[in-house]
Amino acid sequence: MIDRFGTPEQRARFLPKLMTMQHFASYCLTEPGSGSDAVALATRAMRDGDHYVLNGTKAFISGGGVSDVYVTMVRTGGAGPKGISCLVVDKDAPGLSFGKREKKLGWNTQPTAMVIFEDCRVPVANRLGAEGDGFKIAMMGLDGGRLNISACSLGGARACFEAARDHLLERRQFGRLLADFQALQFRLADMASELEAARLMVWRGAASLDSGDPEATMHCAMAKRLATDAGFHVCNEALQLFGGYGYLKDFPIERYLRDVRVHQILEGTNEIMRVIIARRLLGA
Repeated sequence: MIDRFGTPEQRARFLPKLMTMQHFASYCLTEPGSGSDAVALATRAMRDGDHYVLNGTKAFISGGGVSDVYVTMVRTGGAGPKGISCLVVDKDAPGLSFGKREKKLGWNTQPTAMVIFEDCRVPVANRLGAEGDGFKIAMMGLDGGRLNISACSLGGARACFEAARDHLLERRQFGRLLADFQALQFRLADMASELEAARLMVWRGAASLDSGDPEATMHCAMAKRLATDAGFHVCNEALQLFGGYGYLKDFPIERYLRDVRVHQILEGTNEIMRVIIARRLLGA
């Protein structure tokens, strides 16, 4: 988002350390009172000379308290999407603090916390785009994020698929390898087919986004919906094929299952993906 919408000065200031991973950045849109209804965000930024003064709270922020930069959607105008602007907030900004680290079902290697603004002063020079461009910038940023989450689901599902395949080739029951039972062969075949279909959809979404296709947002939503649903299903099937061992923490499947589950919620729930797709198809 900084690369696409930032000024040359902003890009020169923030991107070198982000591109080398010396710094990390967080995307701050969701609030305690606005999740899928992102337009209802209430974090307010009031202009005070060469600064904005921010008050409000962001919730479920990946990297909260750890990231160096917080790309934040705030309300600088009235109600609705045109009242939203986008600010880049440095971690050391006065008035910025963080909530406790959330205890989650999965994704435990990734810190998640509230980001809290209490009379937080941010230079006007840190605004991406013009006032009122924030919601448009946020939505465009989500297209890439949805492909990111799709790829994460494919990776987790692929690992589970390969582990399940190896298990079928090693585990014996009733005097035979599990791989010799046709019912299990069919389940493995379905898992592989779902993975490949989702993978192709993610590639299509990425190609659309890179080429500036006017249907890119819909293609990214389709990819996210299909890949995250398929990813969780494949992991769940792999756990079933492992039997009781799949439920033990001695084996990797249960962790993949917990980690990929949130992908059906992140970057817009899969229900919202269906809304985006349907509206585009119906010309709404």
